[in-house]
Amino acid sequence: MADDKQNQKKAAKAGQAKAKGAKKDAAAAADAAPRSFTRPKDYRPRLKSHYEKVVREAMVKKFEYKNPMQVPRIEKIVLNMGIGEAVNDRKKVENAAADLSMIAGQKPVVTKARKSIAVYKVREGMSLGAKVTLRGDRMYEFMDRLVTIALPRVKDFRGLNPKSFDGRGNYAMGLKEHIVFPEIEYDQVDEVWGMDVIVCTSAGTDDEARELLRQFNFPFRT
Repeated sequence: MADDKQNQKKAAKAGQAKAKGAKKDAAAAADAAPRSFTRPKDYRPRLKSHYEKVVREAMVKKFEYKNPMQVPRIEKIVLNMGIGEAVNDRKKVENAAADLSMIAGQKPVVTKARKSIAVYKVREGMSLGAKVTLRGDRMYEFMDRLVTIALPRVKDFRGLNPKSFDGRGNYAMGLKEHIVFPEIEYDQVDEVWGMDVIVCTSAGTDDEARELLRQFNFPFRT
């Protein structure tokens, strides 16, 4: 009888230890799993509200649009990273794409070579970079971080070139270091990448597009 009681106690202790271990494993898995973020129903990006309340009125006042649909707007923002070193190391493209995903908040597309170039040891279909296109709320959120956080952190920044328009209202700029974005932890970055930022607008002229971006506080050189 004594042996049976001892065996029951041992079994009970083993069950309790097993249950505690299962709870710890579940807690660790919960911490490791990505946590979803639910936005409030009335959430609107700050710059989106700024466009509707301030920018539209300012643009109509300056250019005297007769139709509200004529007021230019930002349609999309394209981010592009070209990784020339990917010819020798494919992992660099994966690392760059992961960083771009954190910056944009959206999974990028890996860009591949369209044709082979023997001089540069490039083969057709080889991964050479990553790009992502932002629209809607994510576009406004990225633009907010770009203007208020990233650009002020650029070393020796003296303003954006006001002439980098393509004649159709689209603006292109380049960043030498992607670590200026707050999403990137400098201590965990193996290599610093450059990136291109293309802001596409519905403006018919460069002057309208330039004024539109100025209303969003893009720091152009004077």
